[in-house]
Formats: sequence, structure tokens, C-alpha cells
Amino acid sequence: MQINDPQTLAEVEAAFDAYEAALMANDLDALDALFWQSPLTVRIGPGQNLYGIEAIQAFRAARPGGSPQRSLLKVVITTFGSDFATANAEFQRVGGAVPGRQSQTWARFGDGWRVVSAHVSMLGEGH
Repeated sequence: MQINDPQTLAEVEAAFDAYEAALMANDLDALDALFWQSPLTVRIGPGQNLYGIEAIQAFRAARPGGSPQRSLLKVVITTFGSDFATANAEFQRVGGAVPGRQSQTWARFGDGWRVVSAHVSMLGEGH
């Protein structure tokens, strides 16, 4: 298996960048398009365990103002073969006291790269 094939890595980096831009703009349509449209999609975050794309969409639609604004501190994207990747990011929310962490699992489908699993937490939560 090839790790970080340059073409595959560039594709996932572009998908991750599109996700980050959509998140900061609260572009729900773009965010929805970047997630796998399946009841098997999972997003675990501060205060929520979301199972299935419908639960994820409902959470986003109900969140006033969208995601808090943030800056990325460090991003590590690793591809495994040509159809599977992980993205891990450390971020700082504007005005936040502690950094946050985000992990995503990406898979290539016929219509492109999609997040199939995501986790968000703030440093210091859960011991």
C-alpha cells in the first residue's frame, strides 16, 4: 500500500480545505456535500454524539451562527492507498482558552472524497 501518494494527498488536502472554508462560512450545503450521505456516518463532538447524516445535518441547521471561528494550528493528512485517508487538526477558536482537536476519516466514493467519521474535542475535556 502506498502512503501519501502525491496526487491522492493533493486531492484530500483540497477536500479538507474546502471543508474548512465551508465550516468558517457556515455553508451548510457545501458541508453536507463533503460528508457521506449515509446513516453510517458518525460525528462525535463536544456535547453531542451524532449517528447518521440526518442527525449531523439537523445539528448543523440548529447551531446558531454556525461553528465558532477558528484558526488551524497544525494539520496532518495521511493517505493510505488511493481511497482512504485521515485528517487530524489542532485549532484555536477565536477567544477560546484552550486549543481544539479534530479528526476525520475520509473515503473516496464515485462522486469524490467524503468524510465518513469525524471527532471534535477541546483540549482538557475528558480525563
